[in-house]
Amino acid sequence: MRLDRFLTLHVFKHLTRILPHPKGMHIPILMYHSISDEPEKGHPYFWINTFPKRFAEHMKFLYENNYKVINLSEAARLIEHVPMQPNKLNKPKKLYKQRKYVVLTFDDGYRDFYTHAFPGLREYGFSATVFLPTSFIDNRREPGLKGKEHLSWSEIVELEREGVAFGSHTVTHSQLRFLRNDEIEREVKQSKDIIEDKIGEPVDSFSYPFAFPEDREFKKYLGETLEKFGYKNGVSTRIGTVKNGEDRFFLKRIPINTLDDIVFLKAKLQGSYDWLYEPQCFFKRIKNKLNHDEQKGK
Repeated sequence: MRLDRFLTLHVFKHLTRILPHPKGMHIPILMYHSISDEPEKGHPYFWINTFPKRFAEHMKFLYENNYKVINLSEAARLIEHVPMQPNKLNKPKKLYKQRKYVVLTFDDGYRDFYTHAFPGLREYGFSATVFLPTSFIDNRREPGLKGKEHLSWSEIVELEREGVAFGSHTVTHSQLRFLRNDEIEREVKQSKDIIEDKIGEPVDSFSYPFAFPEDREFKKYLGETLEKFGYKNGVSTRIGTVKNGEDRFFLKRIPINTLDDIVFLKAKLQGSYDWLYEPQCFFKRIKNKLNHDEQKGK
């Protein structure tokens, strides 16, 4: 059994039951990529494929367990609202009631969203947000990221009419941290402009490609850039469920792939996988320091 799964199911799952829960919203944003039967190599933590059969199991679980699937914009609004707690001097007419919310997101705009994911979403009336790297989206069937086919604009227009939301995943799917400011602005603005032109609707959401760098100065700059060009919210690869007060442009998500059986999925939805955020940050800081020292040595 891999370590993150073992610790989640045998340690943190039990801790989340006995420790006091933080007040306010608690919303898992699930991060899918490809819904396909393609096998993968490497450590399972980094897998991006979810078998269609497994995906169908996930959707059925959410439906049967009364999860309310909401879009990303609604989730961002909910986490900005801090519920009023009752006391002797101030008793609200309607007490805040926690509901089981979940957001479904899909990165990279693979065509298998159209062929394998959307039919399952439509069966249960679920919404989703798909993030598009616009330079890979066209009406040809050429391999793109990971050698996979991407959605065409005609399919995107069709999906948008069926209630699917679309957001930006930059133009070229580059690691923005290593680009100049003018290149970052072009990636952010141009991708938004292209999608809005194609679907005729505003694009509010942004998804950061690759591992999100825990760099305060860069994060501040990118947040200001996203706001400058009209984005309202965004997601990252930072692990965890979303709680009140978090930065609306870099919301945490829960990575999902085909090895997430229902037991593991349920634990992730309940917040038992959130512990991994701190180790994730720790290893990023070490990597950033090594890269910095290497650059200084040149």
